[in-house]
Amino acid sequence: MNGSMTVLNQDIIAPGGQEHLEKLRTFPWGNSSSGTAFSRFYKNRLVHRYNLLIDPAARVLEIGCGSGDLLSGIRAAKRVGVDCSPTQIAHGRERHPDLDLREAVGETLELPGETFDVIILSDTLNYAADVEVLLRRLHAVSHGSTRVLINIYNTFWRPIVDGARALGLAARQPASNWLSRADTVNLCALADWEVFKSFGDILVPAPLGPLSSWINRWVAPCVGWACLTTFVIARSRRTEPAKPRRVSVIIPARNEAGNIPHALERIPPLAEETELIFVEGHSKDNTWEVISNLPDHFAHGPVMKMRQTGKGKGNAVIEGFQAATGEIVLILDADLTMPPEDLPKFVNVLASGKADFANGVRLVYPMHEEAMQFANLCANKGFSLIFSWLLGQTVKDTLCGTKALWRHDYDRIHRNRAYFGDFDPFGDFDLLFGADKHNLKIMDVPVRYKERFYGETNIQRWKHGVILLGMVAVAAKRLKCV
Repeated sequence: MNGSMTVLNQDIIAPGGQEHLEKLRTFPWGNSSSGTAFSRFYKNRLVHRYNLLIDPAARVLEIGCGSGDLLSGIRAAKRVGVDCSPTQIAHGRERHPDLDLREAVGETLELPGETFDVIILSDTLNYAADVEVLLRRLHAVSHGSTRVLINIYNTFWRPIVDGARALGLAARQPASNWLSRADTVNLCALADWEVFKSFGDILVPAPLGPLSSWINRWVAPCVGWACLTTFVIARSRRTEPAKPRRVSVIIPARNEAGNIPHALERIPPLAEETELIFVEGHSKDNTWEVISNLPDHFAHGPVMKMRQTGKGKGNAVIEGFQAATGEIVLILDADLTMPPEDLPKFVNVLASGKADFANGVRLVYPMHEEAMQFANLCANKGFSLIFSWLLGQTVKDTLCGTKALWRHDYDRIHRNRAYFGDFDPFGDFDLLFGADKHNLKIMDVPVRYKERFYGETNIQRWKHGVILLGMVAVAAKRLKCV
């Protein structure tokens, strides 16, 4: 780096930070290929976890990449690494000629014209000269959907790590900040990054063969507080509000003839145009006849009428989303137990940038006595606890039929649907799991749940409950026990 630097707003490193930075640049890091077996095991585990968090089509930037050993294992369309140590960068270019490694300081980073989908800070904040300045600087190389993925050492392990380094079992490192999770969340907030998910990983950071793998896969997810490393995922709080031109409302309908006209009357305007897509699913009453007789336009936009080719609400949702033309796609159950008048709340969550996925919640406000049977209520609360653990985000009601997300995010979920298996009868779990896999922030939207005034539920409680439990087991294996 040359002596001059251009800073943005308050991106100024204090004198003490400058001294620390100079120590980092001149620290005798050595060639990381000679690291201990413990260090290699730890790095390989991090690579495995990051590959689960990152879309292979993403453009990835790693700050503090060292010799590029972690970045070299990441599957991504573009991989750029920066580090303040010229020694580390020189080693990295020799070892990984396929990587784009550059000597640069994170706190004064300038990459004109370049933005990235994912920014990795792997054990970097521990050694940063000024963490807040570094985090704030990342906005210059990010866009509205960029995710910052951070891993730091758990302070619970500090005496163990220090002891391992003293005994030569772990690579020697410069003085560390030893940030806690709370410290990291606070520093992110100061720099306009919102942490919406965190979890622990690596309970046994030692190469003990199958035993290490088994414990790290099956035990570590249950005791995240005790794991060596803490992962934190953040999104920008500087996202500008977006005003969608068209919102598509998908209305799966089976045996709902008496509700269809009311849906048309009660749905409010959600954007410049509101597109309604009725997807009829093998009804035994005259639902399809009623839908067929609807006008091609209603007060707020076009009306599309479809008959699903597959079976089940989940399939109807998929086919409806594929036909949708709106920037935001939204599900409304045709039984109208979720008031259509509440739909603007879901659109506002996305348009304001508060979250990427709006999830309806029926368990906040009092509901009508006949709206939900006791067994269903217990199952919903049970799934809520399981999902909040699985996703690392609070999800109070997993089976409310009303959900909204941006179309481009849905397209990513759809392309990766096979990862969890295509057997969700309703589509709710499918979307929630997919949203988490792509690091979308989920926000609950409380609604008042009412009893239906026409027809009967299409849910077979015990049969579908067993299927949903199977999906939970698959998701636990894919999201937690990996």
